[in-house]
Amino acid sequence: MSVKVGDRIPDVEVRILDADGNPQPARTGDLLGSGTVVLFAVPGAYTPGCSKVHLPGYVENYDALKAKGVDTVACIAVNDAWVMGAWGEAQGATGKVLMIGDGCGDFAEAMDLVMDGTAFGLGKRSRRYAAVIQDGVITSLDVEEGGGISVSGCDMVLGKV
Repeated sequence: MSVKVGDRIPDVEVRILDADGNPQPARTGDLLGSGTVVLFAVPGAYTPGCSKVHLPGYVENYDALKAKGVDTVACIAVNDAWVMGAWGEAQGATGKVLMIGDGCGDFAEAMDLVMDGTAFGLGKRSRRYAAVIQDGVITSLDVEEGGGISVSGCDMVLGKV
């Protein structure tokens, strides 16, 4: 059963890049568990919808999110930390969006939001969603039902923080 509003964010090990570009283990409970956090998940870095719409919307609206009291904006995908870091850099997200590598899909599984993209050559990935988290508790969770970006885009999240 998927996590829902009112649940604590799962605490699993993921990877983020350090200042020297080296992947470091981190716990989602630590990264996402304090203050107001906007977390959005994408099926994969560099994929068209993720690169043309989803991540750019959060980068472009970063200041608006901060003005609404958001402490952390984070993006997670079933990719390694190097890919997430390079994608974030290419998209101008550095210093704005925390890019989290869920390389083994443990967080997607803990959220029970796994998508089977085997038919597209992607394997198991995260479903596309956006969550607002307050001190580790999910206060809003919107999961995309189809292939588009509607309920998880930054414009929709801005109305929920």
